[in-house]
Amino acid sequence: MKTHIHPNDGPVIAPIASKRLTSIDAYRGFVMLLMMGEVLNFRHVSESLPGNALWKFLYFNQDHVQWAGCSLHDLIQPSFSFMVGVALPFSIAGRLAKGDKFGGLLKHALIRSVSLIALGIFLRSLWANQTYFTFEDTLSQIGLGYTFLFLLGFCKQRAQLIALVVILATYWLAFVIYPLPSAGFSYAASGVTAGWEGNFKGFAAHWNKNTNLAWAADKWFLNLFPREQYFNFNAGGYSTLSFIPTLGTMIIGLLAGNMLRSGNKPFVLVRRFVTIGIALLVLAGALHFTGIAPVVKRIWTPGWVIFSGGCCFLLLALFYGIIDAGKHQRRALFLVVVGTNSIVAYVLADGFGSFITKTLYTHLGQHYDQLFGDAYSTLIKGAVILLIDWLILYWLYRKKIFIKI
Repeated sequence: MKTHIHPNDGPVIAPIASKRLTSIDAYRGFVMLLMMGEVLNFRHVSESLPGNALWKFLYFNQDHVQWAGCSLHDLIQPSFSFMVGVALPFSIAGRLAKGDKFGGLLKHALIRSVSLIALGIFLRSLWANQTYFTFEDTLSQIGLGYTFLFLLGFCKQRAQLIALVVILATYWLAFVIYPLPSAGFSYAASGVTAGWEGNFKGFAAHWNKNTNLAWAADKWFLNLFPREQYFNFNAGGYSTLSFIPTLGTMIIGLLAGNMLRSGNKPFVLVRRFVTIGIALLVLAGALHFTGIAPVVKRIWTPGWVIFSGGCCFLLLALFYGIIDAGKHQRRALFLVVVGTNSIVAYVLADGFGSFITKTLYTHLGQHYDQLFGDAYSTLIKGAVILLIDWLILYWLYRKKIFIKI
């Protein structure tokens, strides 16, 4: 059975498997390498070589901005979320082609959601004295929204666009309605100060750190779970409710995935991705600088969804244009090895970095990373860790072992 969809009505998913796109795996691999690359610790190098513009620039892009704005590192989580949406139409089509029914697919989506949330909590609880219930990390955020994304995958493109607009508009309105701090508000209890340089003024103050709706929701929600101490605030300003606009990011990825399966010529798609990406960046800039919807990754503002969505479209255009449209699939092996086992890469980076570090000091000596002096010690150590991680992933790739949730 084939499902014929009018092109203007959008995707829905025909039960016909599509050829796997190398660019998707390469893009995902690039994103995971950015995350894994934290072990290089450019901050240490930059602080050891004050005044060096190159290392200052690299350090800036290996860290999150304090509040408003964006660095390259800030694009890791939205790219990962975006790629979940991009891959979904291909995944559903492949399973339908194998004869899977909707009920079975829905069950799998629910299990995947719960598994991602649980894995996120597990990784955050490593080295803790008890289970650390937190839901603001990448895996948990994706898990909280994944089942909704799955259901939208069976809707027409118009319905997906409407869902995206409703999510962003409703989330924006909810923050606007939540009252600004009163004159007697205790900023110390929220981990910020009234004069913190990251605070917005005027209307945009509805999206200030730890004085917003998402912060208030977490003060109630997270304290429902057993904790070592009462939750007052997240030091970084991150929140559980960000999974709602993160779903918006995944929907943007879903729309991109629909386009990739549309049958349009490759470079027509590249131009379309670039056009959409630039348009989203312009819209996000207008919303941010007018104060209507600031671009803040840490609480995943609607402005951030639009801005990061534009960046993701441009990155997708780059990878798809070079690798699949330009037919350079073989040159992408280094990234593909990581991207095809992204969950393993995530666990290696987020859960076993300290173990590998300790093991290297045990077997290579306490000063093996001082080869070029202390300033570059984190580069030596980080490069060795990255090599070990990549070789593990390469072995899995060669053995065709792909761990998925």
